[in-house]
Amino acid sequence: MRAHTDSTAPAPEGRGLQPPAYGVPSPALLARADRGFARFLAQQNEDQDDGADGGEDTQR
Repeated sequence: MRAHTDSTAPAPEGRGLQPPAYGVPSPALLARADRGFARFLAQQNEDQDDGADGGEDTQR
């Protein structure tokens, strides 16, 4: 006797085609993001320092 298989049933649990670390950022990507964020913060601090001399805010 043959077992009935439902073709609309969800696939069995498992990784399928995804690599084992799917969705986990690589250490190189994290390091690059850290460097970019540090540059962003440095620019923000420079902009704030420029306005500390009592001058007008020219961006408005």
